[in-house]
Amino acid sequence: MSKAGISNSIITRNQKGFTLAELAIVVLLIALMSALSIPLLGHVGDADLNRAGRRLAGSVKYLYNESALEGLPFRLQFDLDDNLITAQQQRLENGEWEEVTGRYKPAKLPGSVRMHRIRVEGRGTISSGTAEMVIHPVGWLDETTLHLIDGEKKMTLRFSPLTGTAEFYDGHRELR
Repeated sequence: MSKAGISNSIITRNQKGFTLAELAIVVLLIALMSALSIPLLGHVGDADLNRAGRRLAGSVKYLYNESALEGLPFRLQFDLDDNLITAQQQRLENGEWEEVTGRYKPAKLPGSVRMHRIRVEGRGTISSGTAEMVIHPVGWLDETTLHLIDGEKKMTLRFSPLTGTAEFYDGHRELR
């Protein structure tokens, strides 16, 4: 056998598989990536609930600003039975409420998210029917706590009367 034949057989023999150290490194990297990504998958089911909360918070803040700019009272109506949120503005000429036109559209909550309960300061707590939050042009809105539910997951939103901003809480909280 020639020298070239011996060196070719050594090269091909060494390239046929992975060493134990190489396999251990690959397994370690896979375990590390899994350990970092699996906790993130636990929050995938919260996406609709978080989206609903952000949308409600954005709607209230938008109407709060519109009320101050236009000098008109606005109100959000929460229909807990149909899971629908609509906005209205009050006309100063006749005092009647009419639907808001333009950028705001009536909204249904996404996915299987439902309004579970709502508490409006001075009006009590309801779990079915319709509730309303009035936004006054002087920079004030009715303090409102809204409980959202999506299966086993729950979220509580509290709307601040002075700023129109929302505070988010995981789970069901009774806030006073």
